[in-house]
Amino acid sequence: MTALNALLREVSGQGVLFSHAVASRLGIGSSDLECLGYLMDGPQTAGALAEATSLTTGAITGVVDRLEKAGFARRERDPHDRRKVLVRLEATALERAMPYFAPMERATRSALAGYADKELALLLDFLTKSRDTTNQVMAELQSLPLPARNADKPG
Repeated sequence: MTALNALLREVSGQGVLFSHAVASRLGIGSSDLECLGYLMDGPQTAGALAEATSLTTGAITGVVDRLEKAGFARRERDPHDRRKVLVRLEATALERAMPYFAPMERATRSALAGYADKELALLLDFLTKSRDTTNQVMAELQSLPLPARNADKPG
């Protein structure tokens, strides 16, 4: 369990660093890239993006502004409810971003190629539970107060 936990932390950290590297090559921030990932599943409201990422709605407004400015997304009225605004990927967003993800996708497919379907199902179950647990912990974390700002420390 100790070795598994340590390796999960390492893989998580590598994922963060990889996302940061891709985001910087696309000229956007890491949070912007993560939201771009959610938009790959289809148009989202700002509220849905906020919920999915645990970012505030104010932060999501900034993310969407930056994604629009960079040409990755656009706001549009929901055709079913004109009061809602949806954020949608621009048509060229995937072709601009995918070259940075293609090497990781190839490497992942190669790493998984030796597993039997039953083993892949186990990995999928574990990753699904890990995602759900992380979402629960993030919700708990969001309910905790932030520390008071120390005037002596930057940031």
